[in-house]
Amino acid sequence: MPVSDIYPTTFDEDVPTETDTNHCPECDGRITPSGDESVCADCGLVVDEQRLDRGPEWRSYDEDECRRTGGARTVSRHDRGLSTTIGYGTDSRGNQLSRRKRRQLARMRREHSRGQYESKADRNLMHGFTEIRRIVGALNLGDSLRDQACSLFRTAQSESLLRGRSIEGIAAACVYAAIRCNGLPRTLDEIATLAKVPQSRVKSCYKSLNAELGLPAKPMTPSEFVPQLASDLDVPDRLRRRAREYARRAQESGVTTGVRPSGFAAACLYKASESTLLTQDEVAEAADTTSVTVRTHWQTLNEVVD
Repeated sequence: MPVSDIYPTTFDEDVPTETDTNHCPECDGRITPSGDESVCADCGLVVDEQRLDRGPEWRSYDEDECRRTGGARTVSRHDRGLSTTIGYGTDSRGNQLSRRKRRQLARMRREHSRGQYESKADRNLMHGFTEIRRIVGALNLGDSLRDQACSLFRTAQSESLLRGRSIEGIAAACVYAAIRCNGLPRTLDEIATLAKVPQSRVKSCYKSLNAELGLPAKPMTPSEFVPQLASDLDVPDRLRRRAREYARRAQESGVTTGVRPSGFAAACLYKASESTLLTQDEVAEAADTTSVTVRTHWQTLNEVVD
């Protein structure tokens, strides 16, 4: 198929068609472009003005207002958001296209999708970034953490850490690593539930990232999980503050070393509720642990607090 069938040539209104357009009609001086205008360098006469403003337009006063520049650059795309999108059945004004034009657009989309990836590495980046965006969106995390996870995935690929490991496991491990580096109260079980690989594989990939890249991950404390559990259980603020105080005192005494922080945070909430508002089964279900774990930590907490 000839290229002219896909890319038909049209008239460009900005291309000069006369040979004497570089001379001023008043003083026969030299015309130079200045912004969106053509100005005579000798007398200053504005000879021509661009009918189209090709500058950026980032105004967003109205959601229906069009933007000519598209989205900003982002690290969450394999091409940093610089790719184009080809439409389907309508043009820019919403008019229906003919059958011949739709066939041309279909062929253009096929060739465009084939030309998006220059190598296998770009294809792996696209697959990994798609998985990261899916997990981050399911967890309702911010765009900043999504960009950090994508940057970490790109670094892991440049360090040849994807060899012998699944892309889904590395993507889930990058999300968990970004969560740990930001100190957010999220557990590995929550990430593994949304991932397409088992939890053991996500844990193994995270250990590899932490060992090879030296991540600044901070240890999780029970006090960081108290607000999330209190919100899930609809606990009053006074009990939430009391549970955080219990968690802080337990951390200072050293009894939280080596324990699961979410389970100990559940025991702090159970202790703060004075065993009347909440049951062990309710806090255990919210913390994704067992009632035996909550009861064991509650007994330890009683020895520290009392």
